[in-house]
Amino acid sequence: MALDSQTLGQFLDTIERFVRERLEPAEESVAESDTVPPALIDEMRQLGLFGMTIPEAYGGLGLSMREEVEVLFQLCRTSPAFRSVHGTNNGIGSQGVVLDGTEEQKRKYLPRLASGEIIASFALTEPDAGSDAASLKTSARRSGNGWVLNGTKRFITNAPEASLFTVMARTNPAEKGAAGISAFLVEAPNPGLKLGKPDRKMGQRGAHTADVVFEDCFVPADALLGGTEGQGFKTAMKVLDRGRLHISAVAVGVAERLIRDMLRYAKERVQFGHPIGEFQLVQAMLADSRAEAYAARAMVRDAAARRDAGENVSTEASCCKYFSTEMVGRVADRAVQIHGGAGYIADYGVERFYRDVRLFRLYEGTSQIQQLVIARNMLRDAD
Repeated sequence: MALDSQTLGQFLDTIERFVRERLEPAEESVAESDTVPPALIDEMRQLGLFGMTIPEAYGGLGLSMREEVEVLFQLCRTSPAFRSVHGTNNGIGSQGVVLDGTEEQKRKYLPRLASGEIIASFALTEPDAGSDAASLKTSARRSGNGWVLNGTKRFITNAPEASLFTVMARTNPAEKGAAGISAFLVEAPNPGLKLGKPDRKMGQRGAHTADVVFEDCFVPADALLGGTEGQGFKTAMKVLDRGRLHISAVAVGVAERLIRDMLRYAKERVQFGHPIGEFQLVQAMLADSRAEAYAARAMVRDAAARRDAGENVSTEASCCKYFSTEMVGRVADRAVQIHGGAGYIADYGVERFYRDVRLFRLYEGTSQIQQLVIARNMLRDAD
């Protein structure tokens, strides 16, 4: 454990107050403006939220997986857009460097990521390579004392704000699968790196995605992550377990916020002379939501503890991601139902969460990909 129990408890209390006093009141304005206020981002920096998972030796908090999910349970009882601001710095934007970067790359980038001085982005998905990520076409060819990248990446989180991109590109055209893929650390601005228009999304306004286009984008030789060709896809797979547990904890936090809101409404809304929470069919929706959120929380805690103990949690992480993200979708649907007509009206905020959580079932591997991972691992382990 990076923090003793008392310090962790104090940190969680601080996060709870930050969410309640600073983030929740800003939810509506962030949704309307599609922008998280710079003042709130500065407060996130001061709290150390950009470096939660980065080792203390490089300026981060160095939280264990178990500690990280506890923070996320609290931090994500608000709009997911706030988490997205620093999410890539803690996840796929930094963990590749933590796990496989050279010491020089770690010293160069991790302290700046931990402080929030720079925003990280992870560029893997392409127009024709989503779930089948190993089929990516972005190329990297040697040129002088460096590499030249060409290709297009799609739906890249934090691309409009990022100044460091971890880019997956094919360095060996003869290898059509994962073996020919390498990872590069590409700094922005770069004359060969261009951004598309910010995507107009179903939800999560305030969290930005865009295409990233590489046109003869030159990077120096030391931009190759880990200094080794052909390891990029393996690096991406290494960070997935932590990323999937991260998103699972996010889903739990949002579900618990929705349960709080629907419970409050069920106690206040009166129909037929009684609060609707007294009606058994409404109680059934409340009970189902609470039971499923509790199950997801327990799953995430168990898998996080196993990962910290050094176990291979590929199956458990996929189980958590699959169950938790599907769970929060069901909870959001029940929240709209309990609110009735009010749940369909933007003033109450429930419909915003309904749209926001739909994305959780898509990124870090769709629900269908999680099912395949779980089943294939089961079949393999049964031999």
